[in-house]
Amino acid sequence: MLAEAEKWVQGFLASGLTELGQKLGPISWQFPPSKRFEPEDFEAFLKLLPKEANGVTLRHVLEVRHNSFLGEEYLALARRYGMTTVFTDSPKYPSLADVTGDFVYARLMQSEAPEPTGYTKKALEAWAARAKAWAAGGEPDDLPRVEKNTAMKGGKPRDVFIYFINGAKERAPHAAQALIALLKD
Repeated sequence: MLAEAEKWVQGFLASGLTELGQKLGPISWQFPPSKRFEPEDFEAFLKLLPKEANGVTLRHVLEVRHNSFLGEEYLALARRYGMTTVFTDSPKYPSLADVTGDFVYARLMQSEAPEPTGYTKKALEAWAARAKAWAAGGEPDDLPRVEKNTAMKGGKPRDVFIYFINGAKERAPHAAQALIALLKD
């Protein structure tokens, strides 16, 4: 029961994270593929996540891995609490690009070892375009969503975090460097 996690959440948050100060990035709460969406329990967990600790703003991101989260009820709950949902680019886990928080967090998991940068140039160019759309306050229109035809075109600018985390880990640094180079253009 997530509602009973207060002791562990508080212990984790008190473990020295705030010593990073303004360098502290989003805190990722990853749920196992077996964790189903149970609205009351999940909301009780979200209430445990503070917006600030020791004068440091905390940004939380939810990585949900069960298909039961692919619904408007989950999206509404995440938005109500200002929680960002991870966009997971993986066939193994739910991928929802619906923006639920004030920043975007993408976890790219389809890198291939034979490709020197993990992703083809065309794929990296597509991710660069998506990152730019998200950063400008919009949303890319080529990613899966729960809510159809709701892509924002000109909202408030936002931070975007993109991580390359997958089986071909040796390619992740090269993929990140190639994406950074494309984003500078």
